[in-house]
Amino acid sequence: MDFSRRRTGAAALVLAGAVLAGCGGGGSSTDPERGKDAKSFTLTITRNAIEGGKNTEEAEWITRTVIPGFVAAQKAKGVTATVTFRGQGVDDEAYKTRLALDLKSRSGADIVDVDGIWVGEFAQAGYLKPLKDVVGATADAWSGWPQIPGSVQRLATFEGALYGIPPATDGRLLFYNKRLFARAGLPATWQPKSWQDILTAARALKKLPGVTPVQLNAGTAMGEATSMQGVLPLLAGAGAEIYANGKWTGGGQALKQVLGLYAQIYGAEGLGDPKLQQEAKGRDKSFAEFAAGRIGILAEGDYFWRDVLNPKTGVAKMKTRDQDVGYALIPAVSPGAGVRGQSFVSMSGGSVTVLNPSTKYPQQAFELLAFMNSPEIVKARLAGTPEITSRTDVNRQVLAGDPFLSFVAEKVLPVTSYRPGLAVYPQVSTALQEATASVVSGKSPEEAAAQYTKKLEGIVGGAANVAQ
Repeated sequence: MDFSRRRTGAAALVLAGAVLAGCGGGGSSTDPERGKDAKSFTLTITRNAIEGGKNTEEAEWITRTVIPGFVAAQKAKGVTATVTFRGQGVDDEAYKTRLALDLKSRSGADIVDVDGIWVGEFAQAGYLKPLKDVVGATADAWSGWPQIPGSVQRLATFEGALYGIPPATDGRLLFYNKRLFARAGLPATWQPKSWQDILTAARALKKLPGVTPVQLNAGTAMGEATSMQGVLPLLAGAGAEIYANGKWTGGGQALKQVLGLYAQIYGAEGLGDPKLQQEAKGRDKSFAEFAAGRIGILAEGDYFWRDVLNPKTGVAKMKTRDQDVGYALIPAVSPGAGVRGQSFVSMSGGSVTVLNPSTKYPQQAFELLAFMNSPEIVKARLAGTPEITSRTDVNRQVLAGDPFLSFVAEKVLPVTSYRPGLAVYPQVSTALQEATASVVSGKSPEEAAAQYTKKLEGIVGGAANVAQ
């Protein structure tokens, strides 16, 4: 859905207002069985998509496949369903503000799409309720849940409760140039098992003239890419998540390990290009340099392969991508040392389709939500274009001829983690970016971690909300 990772003042004020008002504008606590036996009903779907404009394929899928198919299925049961699509094609923050106002006033569409990073924020404001609260036992009984890995379900989860269904997601991994690896005496099939393995490969690549061994996003110029492609997966690899058990992770051992790796890459060993992290277009430049064979290892999202290096349509076309680019899982600092005892880690994002708690027809709304996420309808949304969905059964079929996307779906997603969907996260993310910038500019990991902790405590309401 191309959701923005930044918050404008309007959206923040709308959400803050609900919290200050004691969550008075959120969902209803009425009976999940209300309207269950209606022989005719009306539902509305909204998302930030509009035919002929933003996310037009999504809008066309809803109007031409989802709605007619669902209406026909209801008619076959002797029920008259009227389903309307209320598409929007606006800036993501404007869309978010509109949703917040609708849900606060207990109005708006019955089924809406939100960025996964908004789920916790909307839940705390009282705008969203867990699926089980909205539709009762029906939510747990959906046959599709076994096809969505628990790791992917976390995208739609806040404080242990599911709030919706994630239709798709992505993953972060390591990309490397096989030609450069060969010149450096490194294997064509490479899977590092520790951070030390990454450093060992980088040191070998450093011997090649004109080559930057590693690109690990750092600093504030890279924005959220520093957090998602750099700090957060590494933090997971050090055994911690940025938010867990009601507390934010401070500058303790895990973050010091992360910043220590940044120091090794951008410090005296010169395994990365520190100036690149400070340039306004540094990330785009790193894409171009990788495509030109001047960067050996780069940590990025799966879209780097799909959209950036794509030989036909990429922003940094690489004609030899399929032959010269390898990919690997991001390792934990050492085997088994990652979050949940994992040896490999990742970070993911994506949207979540949720129900308006105030819908007049919760059972029918969930039935439509389930229909939208059924195998045949999901495949229809893809329209023949390989894409990672949340369903393993669909992925096995549609990705069978795509080794890279199959790798992401089968290897990356089971070990992935997600950002906390809380209002203060963007500020925490910026503080993490600043910590990496400090290390890249020469400060010690310990000093940068201490400064981050102090800043974090100011953001999240004091030391009591921070875990070291």
